[in-house]
Amino acid sequence: MIKSNAKVNYRTYLADAFDWLEARDENSIHAIVTDPPYGLKEYTEIEKAKLRNGRGGVWRIPPAFDGCQRSPLPRFTVLNEADIESLRTFFANFAKQAMRVLVPGGHIMIATNPLLSHFVYFPIMEAGFEKRGEIIRLVQTLRGGDRPKNAHEEFRDVSVMPRSGWEPWGLFRKPCEGRVQDNLRKWGTGGLRRVSGESPFLDVIQSTTARKEERKIAPHPSLKPQAFMRQLVRASLPLGRGVILDPFMGSGSTIAAAIAVGYSSIGIEKDSTYYSLAVRSIPALARFTPNGTNRKSGGTFAAAKRFKAGSYQESSRIHRERDCRPSRSIFGTSERI
Repeated sequence: MIKSNAKVNYRTYLADAFDWLEARDENSIHAIVTDPPYGLKEYTEIEKAKLRNGRGGVWRIPPAFDGCQRSPLPRFTVLNEADIESLRTFFANFAKQAMRVLVPGGHIMIATNPLLSHFVYFPIMEAGFEKRGEIIRLVQTLRGGDRPKNAHEEFRDVSVMPRSGWEPWGLFRKPCEGRVQDNLRKWGTGGLRRVSGESPFLDVIQSTTARKEERKIAPHPSLKPQAFMRQLVRASLPLGRGVILDPFMGSGSTIAAAIAVGYSSIGIEKDSTYYSLAVRSIPALARFTPNGTNRKSGGTFAAAKRFKAGSYQESSRIHRERDCRPSRSIFGTSERI
């Protein structure tokens, strides 16, 4: 199944990501920004059924406090050796296909978890990608910090793990053809788009969990906030042109972020329930204003904070940026290249 919108240049597919990637032309994607099932087990049919029924399995339901019921979190400490080997195989297959479809100099930005990041990163590097660092999302969640299970009274001053305050996003690049400047001229890739002429893109981004209003639009257990996703998506295309792919789309937050900053994008999701959610949620998430006013005006979208004059987020708005280069057809529509 395909859903498309010619006006904003995005397409979504109800499909298996690996099948779709295998059929995609070589050198046809300019960046991949994705939050994959990095523990793999949590999105198996058995575990999703338990999640949707609110009973047991990998998904932990955190306790309610401060008058708020927290969203479920997957417990990656339950993975066994067979699960981990499946995870390695999964990301090795992903990296092989990503290497083929990405243009030279194209980046992967991929979410993971401090416990599992090495299982995600190593197969990507073994496929030939250059590790270009990590983007650290500073976000406070309920992950970690718990006392020993069934012995919390006895060991009140002990935490089994530190309370998590960050989320790593691996940053990888397909090798460039020649120098970065040569690659930029030929493919439009090889670097990251600066925040402004004075400010480069940073590898630490202050964040929150997705706002309650966003979760009402897209009630997905792994929803990432637009205030964060729009910064990643914008940085992924250094010249502001090309096609972004999210092969594990979930509720469509990457695609919505691409729409908000005026980029072409493709989203793949194999779960029919989440796919239907994404089709409904993407337009509303793209219109969502992270500062809470949720107001659309003149084709621009509010950002989470006020930035310096001259930056792409000047006056607290993320602008749809235009490019003056010649255009060609993508998805049957005209897109600046």
